[in-house]
Amino acid sequence: MQQSIKTSEALFAQAQIMIPGGVNSPVRAFRSVGGTPRFFAKARGAYGWDADGNRYVDYICSWGPAIVGHAHPEVIAAVQKAAADGLSFGAPTAAEVEIAEWIRSHLPSMEMMRLTSSGTEATMSAIRVARGYTGRSKIIKFEGCYHGHVDSLLVKAGSGLLTFGNPTSAGVPKSFAEETLVLDYNDIEGVQACFAEHGPQIAGVIVEPVAGNMNLVKPRKGFLEALRAACDAHGAVLIFDEVMTGFRVGPQGVQGLSGIRPDLTTLGKVIGGGMPMGAFGGRKDIMQCVAPLGPVYQAGTLSGNPVAVAAGLATLKLISAPGFFDQLTAMTTQLMQDLQSIARECGEENFCADSVGGMFGIYFSKSPPVTFEDVNQSNRDQFNRFFHAMLKRGVYLAPSAFEAGFLSIAHAGEPIAQTLQAARESFKEIIGAR
Repeated sequence: MQQSIKTSEALFAQAQIMIPGGVNSPVRAFRSVGGTPRFFAKARGAYGWDADGNRYVDYICSWGPAIVGHAHPEVIAAVQKAAADGLSFGAPTAAEVEIAEWIRSHLPSMEMMRLTSSGTEATMSAIRVARGYTGRSKIIKFEGCYHGHVDSLLVKAGSGLLTFGNPTSAGVPKSFAEETLVLDYNDIEGVQACFAEHGPQIAGVIVEPVAGNMNLVKPRKGFLEALRAACDAHGAVLIFDEVMTGFRVGPQGVQGLSGIRPDLTTLGKVIGGGMPMGAFGGRKDIMQCVAPLGPVYQAGTLSGNPVAVAAGLATLKLISAPGFFDQLTAMTTQLMQDLQSIARECGEENFCADSVGGMFGIYFSKSPPVTFEDVNQSNRDQFNRFFHAMLKRGVYLAPSAFEAGFLSIAHAGEPIAQTLQAARESFKEIIGAR
């Protein structure tokens, strides 16, 4: 069991005076699960320590970037070396060229690209480029998918908005939202009908090819293929939002697993190795619309920041090791299977789990969800009880039933063993409390 959390409680109280909700990103506030958010002081490998010194097996991994584990020596060394030469120049660097070449060699669909400072900037820019390239205004997105806090995309979005039961955001003009067509994830017929009605107005389709912001939801067979076919037939731009899945579910993201080549891709998280960075890119003829080559303006003072690029390059080189993704995928798959077995042994029949690469979802339902509605039908109260039971046993899961979880390669061995023991005790606790 965990020790005192008095320091976290004090910090949270102090933070709420100055910071909305006491946090700088909504899900961190624990509003969905209740209780006090843990204020972290350090992390290394598969573990994080809070401000009171309690240690946790971390399954957030900075929401995905820490794929090689926290504070990997090679990543830290690369950051220290880059920082010693200067934190930011406002001028191009050789490292920017190197990371672009690395990305293009692994994601051939990204013939040209631009670096940004966040995934939100990447998706915002990709949407603008799609509209500029096609001369059209409407964008298709899918209910429960979150693409950053972009005005026109905060319509029936996932992530923190689902956590708080608020599918849209105040402050988004109705006129912006009207340019967004929201469809059901995995609904092929809905996509075809939408294009039949609005085809000449649709600039593009943006999709999480494996959803991770309404928990983990995989695409149905044929869904991504249907998006590709519809965009081809109507001259629209297909955008894969791989901010979360890029270099997280496999060496070529979901497009490598599915064989579907998008027109534009957005990246983030892993490519920054824990530092703020994103990227968007794709077909050369589309990307040549971006200033200074074309009329679509996009810029960022800290884009291509040398310290962030150094962290990203070091991480990307580490995950290039032979067998890296085979091992990570096998670990994650086995952990999900073991959690389901333990749940059944303890008498919890309403539990299941799923995974892709080093990304996973746990659900208090009979089977993994395939739609947003399925996600809403899962037992959130039971998830919340399980979350707190695991937390007090030193396992830190995402504090929301609407968020996917992540493993790093550093979770092998003792961290997973601790997790399974904590799960066995936690299932018995929540079942005994019914």
